[in-house]
Amino acid sequence: MTLALSTALILLALWAWRRELRWRRRIEIVTHSAGLKPHEIDRLPARYHGLLEASQALTKEEYLRRLFEVLLNEIRQGVAIVDDHMRIKFVNRTLAHLFHKSSIQRGHTLIEELQDHQVTSIVQAAIETQRRTVREVELSAHGSTSASRTARHFLIEAAPLPAKAESGAWLMVHDITEQVMADQVRKDFVANASHELRTPLTLINGYIETLKSGVLKDEAALQRCFDVMEKHGRRIVRIIEDMLTISRLENGNSALNDEPFTARACVQDALDHLEPMLQGRDTRIELDFPADGGHMRGDRFYWDQVFTNLIENALKENPNPGLVIKVSGQWHSDHCVLRVSDNGIGIAAHDLPFVFKRFYRGQKHHGPEIKGTGLGLSIVRRSVEAHGGTIELTSTPGIETTFTMSVPVHTEPMIVQEAA
Repeated sequence: MTLALSTALILLALWAWRRELRWRRRIEIVTHSAGLKPHEIDRLPARYHGLLEASQALTKEEYLRRLFEVLLNEIRQGVAIVDDHMRIKFVNRTLAHLFHKSSIQRGHTLIEELQDHQVTSIVQAAIETQRRTVREVELSAHGSTSASRTARHFLIEAAPLPAKAESGAWLMVHDITEQVMADQVRKDFVANASHELRTPLTLINGYIETLKSGVLKDEAALQRCFDVMEKHGRRIVRIIEDMLTISRLENGNSALNDEPFTARACVQDALDHLEPMLQGRDTRIELDFPADGGHMRGDRFYWDQVFTNLIENALKENPNPGLVIKVSGQWHSDHCVLRVSDNGIGIAAHDLPFVFKRFYRGQKHHGPEIKGTGLGLSIVRRSVEAHGGTIELTSTPGIETTFTMSVPVHTEPMIVQEAA
């Protein structure tokens, strides 16, 4: 037993010694890989923790970088970072969208990807002067300068990168097309409204002076003066009423009345109101409604405005003979579809996206005899939307122009709400 125990102890000691040799060799390998000398083995744990912290820092930096890119891809401004040779180091998806490109490649120069010297010159100026540079530019859909309606307006900002960063610059592109258009619309409205109000007022004042002078003695001449003054007085009232109507619809300052009526009755009232415009014209009006006239619920005042404005718009824009205006309605279980169409000159494709905007007036096809401030179609859209409906416009110039309205059918009294 003593011999066996001694042998076992020797074997155990030998195994432990061999295992220690193996671990020592492994430690030497790790120590050598870490750049430590054999007598610096005690520094291995510290080096290990240092490498672990560095790895965690890189992981955190990568996470922050990805988070930064995700956030920049969601903003509405186009953003890019370039080096001092104008090579793109970072770009978000919005910039590609603004310049109508599927993507923008990093590593390429800004001019290669955007193909616009206006943008690159702004960035180059920021790098050369080491100062923030801001300019407003106008670009067409393909990136070249253009004064057409398809042009987009951008505010371009560029500035050098901070001193602690690498050399280069950042670029930010803001799409300000809507603001520019809104400013232009306001300017056009002031000019149009001033003209529309000044012309009848000037005529009325002229006739007043004539009447005061006592020159006119003939009863027929006096009656003509009164008729002209009345006509232009109504024109002024119409302009003011249109302004008040669109203001109420857009600001929600008035509630919708809830009353039953028929669409055909609305159309007939509009035609009666427009009878002076129809007299002496070669214009045919076609109505197509259900036998009961097409029952609706809502604010009759606004629906009178809808049909009056749509039919009047067709008459104003198409003074030539042979005009056919069709007004129809189809009723379904939960909604009705109303259409007003004509076979006139039509609306140009570049005007279609803007015709429902306040004060917008399309190309003047027929000269100064076409009057109006451009509020009619805006009133139409707001009135339809206030009743929970939608309106669409399609036009094939010279063939057919159609306004299609889809409106919910309320069999029970409406819940009166403020117009949105």
